[in-house]
Amino acid sequence: MNMPHGGIVGLPGSLDGPDDENAVIGLYRMHVLGLTRLAVVMLGDRPAAEDVVQDAFCGLFTHWRGLSDPAKALPYLRSSVLNGCRNHRRRWYRAGREPAGWENAESAESSVLHAEEHREVLAGLQRLPARQREALVLRFYLELAEPEIAQTMGISQGTVKSTTSRALAALGRILREEK
Repeated sequence: MNMPHGGIVGLPGSLDGPDDENAVIGLYRMHVLGLTRLAVVMLGDRPAAEDVVQDAFCGLFTHWRGLSDPAKALPYLRSSVLNGCRNHRRRWYRAGREPAGWENAESAESSVLHAEEHREVLAGLQRLPARQREALVLRFYLELAEPEIAQTMGISQGTVKSTTSRALAALGRILREEK
């Protein structure tokens, strides 16, 4: 990713200097796996998830100078990944295709999740509305607190609570239907 002149390949002038570049590279190294897992859970398709995460990091590189607080870079990335997943699913549906099933996701994480119970839960998650699915994944998969979920999703904490509650109830109904 480093160029001899300190810039990022394909993103000329997006960062002020080596410290900014190192900050973004550090974020990438620390969070790319977790963000990719988030996108895989949201999409059920590893290659699409990797594309979404890469786009989110490219957006961060491009808009680094526009961040009011570099400490908000991780919430920015999470929001970007969720928005990218939403956009990707919209494109699937507009094209008249269903998203790839979990049987096609071949990540290390998905191989661990091959137990029948886990497949049912993941399939149930895919049947939830996007906002409910996002709230559950952020809460129980990424283990974020309500304020972080609210910031990531761009909603109030009260909406996080009610959405999570409704999502859990809906997931329970879905799982009972499948048995």
